[in-house]
Amino acid sequence: MKKGMNVWSLPANLTLREQFAVTKQAGFDTIELNLSEGATTAENLVNTELALAEKVDLTLTTTAEELAQIKALATEFSLPISSISTSLHWTYPLNSSKEQTREKGKMIVKKMIDAAKALGSDAILVVPALVTKDQPYDEAYRLAQTALKELATYAEEKQIVIGLENVWNKFLLSPLEFRQFIDEIASPYVGAYFDIGNILQYGFPEQWIRILGNRITKIHVKDFKTSIGSIQGFTNLLQGDVDWQASVDALKEIGYEGPLTCELAPYKIHGSQLAADTAAALAYITTL
Repeated sequence: MKKGMNVWSLPANLTLREQFAVTKQAGFDTIELNLSEGATTAENLVNTELALAEKVDLTLTTTAEELAQIKALATEFSLPISSISTSLHWTYPLNSSKEQTREKGKMIVKKMIDAAKALGSDAILVVPALVTKDQPYDEAYRLAQTALKELATYAEEKQIVIGLENVWNKFLLSPLEFRQFIDEIASPYVGAYFDIGNILQYGFPEQWIRILGNRITKIHVKDFKTSIGSIQGFTNLLQGDVDWQASVDALKEIGYEGPLTCELAPYKIHGSQLAADTAAALAYITTL
């Protein structure tokens, strides 16, 4: 398995070139970029409660020429862009009760697919739905599946896999349900983007990995302290309660050979040090 960096884990003041340079110098094998809405970042779970450093290097209006420049950086630093993520589906969920919002959510997925294709990636990360007091679970299930079945056709056309991430969205709370949700879409271009740290609040990563099996297209890693049990429980690798040996064993069993991509808040002081520390932790984890 490879060591991956999501650039949300790097300080917000770095240029894109500096993000590639710091990632390469720390010893990572791949890099993951994130699609934002525009030149400024909107407040959401990612940059407020999780304290991830939102970037605006890749946006909904990034041109083909700019995408070519980004791909040139990946070539220059020998850092393949493994996938494209976004926080925008917290704002524009695919299960919104408003059709206009749902349509924008689908447009964002298509923009991500287009960017991934241009940048040489093979997958994108999508939050499938948000369950809230006003957005019921059953409707979230139906609307998200409807949207994703439509988007699967576009993903197949572009040969890019849509990876659905397990996040704290009160949705797909069982590995059996997650597996069923994917299987009902019935497309090899819709799978799971599995976040190991996100599961600790209500499950065991190794069990989810085995149940989801080859539906897993990518992996996010962070650690989590179950004694805290809230969003403040997320922590750096090897500092929480993830059983990394069990998780790696399960990943080997299903034949996963892709990147373990970190998604962590950069340090408040000397933020880039997180890259070196995380690469060292992943060097240990990937050799278990």
